[in-house]
Amino acid sequence: MSLSTTPPSARTDTPSGTGPRHAPDPARSVRLGGLATAAGAAAWAAGTIATYGVDPALDEYPVAYRVSSLLFQLGLVALVGVQLRTRATGTGRLARWSLHAEHVLLALAIASSVQWIVAPDRSEDAFFLALDLFWPLSMLGMAAIGVRVAIAGRWRGPARVWPAVAETWALVMFPVAAVADVATESLVGAGHLLLGYGVLGVLLALRPELTRARD
Repeated sequence: MSLSTTPPSARTDTPSGTGPRHAPDPARSVRLGGLATAAGAAAWAAGTIATYGVDPALDEYPVAYRVSSLLFQLGLVALVGVQLRTRATGTGRLARWSLHAEHVLLALAIASSVQWIVAPDRSEDAFFLALDLFWPLSMLGMAAIGVRVAIAGRWRGPARVWPAVAETWALVMFPVAAVADVATESLVGAGHLLLGYGVLGVLLALRPELTRARD
């Protein structure tokens, strides 16, 4: 009697590679969004300080300042992306729709900023004047989202209230503009950017677990 052994056949139902596949780390995307938010706020704050002597009526802002405001807007796009992934405004359809709508407002505001950078001589055209309105409209949208994040309570700790704190710009800057000189107004504006969206971005980068809802 002879004995024979047959080696097991190789499995063909597993993907090629040396190890198991891992699900993407949600904390990583929150950290990256936070870093983008903080970097955009820091860029615009630096641009604001560097151009404190510019008369807004003359629109003599250098290209570096215009680019810094665009970087801030791109940081907001990343922030809203984080809010979408974590369902920061709630789990309902309307809550998610509001964040998609904010992305549209930011896209139009960004288009206005790009025009301001590459074709500033067209800024007085009717189309681009209308497009420029999406700058303040997008910030009003961010303010509404900040309030909604606080009400929903899915983000925890300081992350729950800081989006609303970041959008107190008008409450701070209008009184300052009424009583302060241009240099002071620029410094306060830059400081508000850093304490608002700058701190929010750093908070998300260092404490991404605050964006996870309680079980």
